[in-house]
Amino acid sequence: MALAEVWVAVAFVVFVGIVLYAGAHRSIAAGLDKRGARIAAELEEARRLKEEAQKLVAEFKRKQREAEAEAESIITGAKAEAERLAADAKAKIEDFVARRTRMAEEKIAQAEQQAISDVRSIAADAAAKAAEGLLAVGATGEAGARLVSNAISEVKSKLN
Repeated sequence: MALAEVWVAVAFVVFVGIVLYAGAHRSIAAGLDKRGARIAAELEEARRLKEEAQKLVAEFKRKQREAEAEAESIITGAKAEAERLAADAKAKIEDFVARRTRMAEEKIAQAEQQAISDVRSIAADAAAKAAEGLLAVGATGEAGARLVSNAISEVKSKLN
């Protein structure tokens, strides 16, 4: 080893001794401790923020599932309501058609009865006039008039 190297080693040891005596190691250690504490606090804050974010994500997922379930129940309810309304409308239409058909059939039956009644009335009048004409030719006087009147009444009552 050369003399220069020995003096460098001695100077280094003296420098380290002065630094240790002056307390520089304490301020370096304190700075490192502060930096370690700050890093630990930042790590703890990051861990806390991560847990908060995970809780929020879980909450949002839960709310999303609830919203999807609620939407599904609303859709199911709306479909059931639409089917019920369609069934009600169909029943009302069927009832309306049946009622209209029944009313039309009743009107047709009334018209038939009226037509039959009109035909009978016309036939009775025609028969009465024919009978009156036949009896008027064959019967004369008061007895003939009474006979014609009774015959007309009898024909009208039998035809109506």
